Amino acid sequence: MTLADTLSLAFRTVKSNKLRTGITVAIIAFGIMALVGIVTSTTALKDSLTSSFSGMGANGFTLTYKNQQRFGNQVRVRSGKRQKKSNLDQPITLQQAESFKKEYNFPAIVSISLEAAGSVEVNYKNKKTNPNISISGGDENYLAVNGFTIDVGRNLSANDIQSGRSVCVLGHDVAATLFGEDVAAAENKIILLGTLPYRVIGVLKAKGSGAGGSRDNFILTSYNNIRLMRLSAANSYSLGVSVNNIKQIDAAVNETIGVFRRIRKLTPADDDNFVVNKSDAQVKQLLSFLQYIEWGVIGIGIITLLGSAVGLMNIMLVAVSERTKEIGLIKAIGGKKRNIRQQFIFESMLISLLGAFFGILLGILVGNIFAIFLKTGFIVPWGWVSIGIAACAATGLLAGIYPALKASKLNPIEALRYE
Repeated sequence: MTLADTLSLAFRTVKSNKLRTGITVAIIAFGIMALVGIVTSTTALKDSLTSSFSGMGANGFTLTYKNQQRFGNQVRVRSGKRQKKSNLDQPITLQQAESFKKEYNFPAIVSISLEAAGSVEVNYKNKKTNPNISISGGDENYLAVNGFTIDVGRNLSANDIQSGRSVCVLGHDVAATLFGEDVAAAENKIILLGTLPYRVIGVLKAKGSGAGGSRDNFILTSYNNIRLMRLSAANSYSLGVSVNNIKQIDAAVNETIGVFRRIRKLTPADDDNFVVNKSDAQVKQLLSFLQYIEWGVIGIGIITLLGSAVGLMNIMLVAVSERTKEIGLIKAIGGKKRNIRQQFIFESMLISLLGAFFGILLGILVGNIFAIFLKTGFIVPWGWVSIGIAACAATGLLAGIYPALKASKLNPIEALRYE
């Protein structure tokens, strides 16, 4: 018998036992569907979480100076040594901030900012806000780094920043308080920040509330305007860095430290006199939790496949008993032990791979139904699809070896006489 003859016979045998084959295929398909479906769903959830937290600024970090007051008026200790006082209270100057923005070559967005001191009351004609509006000074990248989007008007331009002129972008809550539901009416209006007049050039889309309260209750102007108008007593600038992918944050932080140490003229023996503040801890925790779910699903899939292997082996052993005369006839007309072994192993693997096919198909379908609700793109976890196929092929091989060996060892004369 040729290999093609053996494959053809195995296929016809599987096709002729529809009920038995269908039940076994369904068991295997269930395990693979659970594996591929939940992996597809968790991949979609990861994409959704990453996108959501990126909009909240979790894909970035800030760079600030290290002042003595941050540590309870105590000199920090690192590696068993008292940190030099000269390393503390070294503000980040505008020149250093601009040098970093120019020299930082990592694929990320860099923003320079300077926060105004305290909060103000904002007025427009006979309307006013509560005296709790914060003022931030930034550059053209400030909104992108902090996850804001322009709703009406425009962002700060290079000319706005360089000249330090009195223009501003309103947070959504501020615009709604002064101009009602028609926030578009705010564009090009003159408002008073305390007693200082500012022209509104844009309004931001609402972001909602966070742990620190509303994120829409602020006004953005340029950091040069904050400096020129003396709205801040602070003499240190902050730097914000935003990467495209949350997984790149650690690499971006390492690059940031290297570049900024050079700009700050620190020697290898000096401790960092600046602080990197990351906001991705919650994201990492959630992604870690999803990873545990995936490992749990893998365990379920393995248990299901082991159960399927046992069931498939039993079915193949029953097939050996039912087809004893057929085996004897094949041997009588010249079939070899190898041909018998191949036939039963091919049948076992064919049933297992059919289960893999339907399981993967259903798993991708179920997973992407979940992805539609999360509004992510169509997802096919090719790595897990390959693992599923390989696992099912191995399951079929292992389940078919013993029945195949048992069938190949049958005596042809006794097999032909078997009732």
